[in-house]
Amino acid sequence: MLDFNPLHAIIDGTPLAQLQPFLAPEFIAQIKHGDLPRWQQLLAVLPALSASVITLGDTITIGSETDIDASQRAEMEQALRAFIPWRKGPFNVFGIHIDTEWQSQLKWQRVAHAITPLAGRKVLDVGSGNGYYGFRMLEAGAALVLGIDPHIAYVAQFWAIKQYTPKLPLFVLPLTLEQIPTPLPHFDTIFSMGVLYHRRSPLDHLQQLRECLRSGGELVLETLYVDGDEGYSLVPASRYARMSNVWFVPSIKTLVRWLMRSRFGDIQIIDESVTSLQEQRKTDWMPFNSLQDALDPSNPELTIENYPAPKRVVVIARAL
Repeated sequence: MLDFNPLHAIIDGTPLAQLQPFLAPEFIAQIKHGDLPRWQQLLAVLPALSASVITLGDTITIGSETDIDASQRAEMEQALRAFIPWRKGPFNVFGIHIDTEWQSQLKWQRVAHAITPLAGRKVLDVGSGNGYYGFRMLEAGAALVLGIDPHIAYVAQFWAIKQYTPKLPLFVLPLTLEQIPTPLPHFDTIFSMGVLYHRRSPLDHLQQLRECLRSGGELVLETLYVDGDEGYSLVPASRYARMSNVWFVPSIKTLVRWLMRSRFGDIQIIDESVTSLQEQRKTDWMPFNSLQDALDPSNPELTIENYPAPKRVVVIARAL
């Protein structure tokens, strides 16, 4: 399993030491997921390799194809494919290109130009998945990136990659935001991207984010939105774009009001975009339903449930 000793050393003696119980083997052992033993076994038998190159860019590149022989490559690819579906990326691991569902570099490009520079900052990435954006945050100079995500499948993907990047100050824990003891106002920047609409109580989510930010710290929030006046929010009857766990999709004016009610100020809308079939699509590494399957085939401006097709907004705000 993942060696958390480097994270222990970083947070020991700081307010983040409150997170140390989540690093204990006993905490990982109590996770209930039918595939966890299989993933743990896969992690244990990954080839022992040293990456000659680590490049943090649009494609996260770990190692070179010259670091690995044909037998190890076949073993490595088989192991990585056992973690399908790969949603955030892309990655290139020892010459194996992982073509993920999301071309996540496009979202990062919409975000990175407008946020407060990350150099030297402590960052919390909520809903981090396999850590793709965390690697980009390190590229931008972050001193520490802590990702949290309750979906153990995606956390296991990160653990597989982390084995070959042990010195990078990036860690992903199988946690929800609600599990973090608050208040813990110790982070300089918090990212919550693609999470808000999955929360039954979006205002509680925003308040929990606020309680993890130092005063003056920055929230980077990316979420679905719909057109409408202040006070309007779409509440799907059942599913939205095939997703069963979408509860509230606000208008931008409603989202701004939610942020103000949650003690955020200096609120800026930095990007609005329509999710394209080039950005989110089915691939060999994510062979299940994707955006195309969620849209009305006769009118791509609507979902198959007859709601407006997904549009996304990026907002930055300061903790008051």
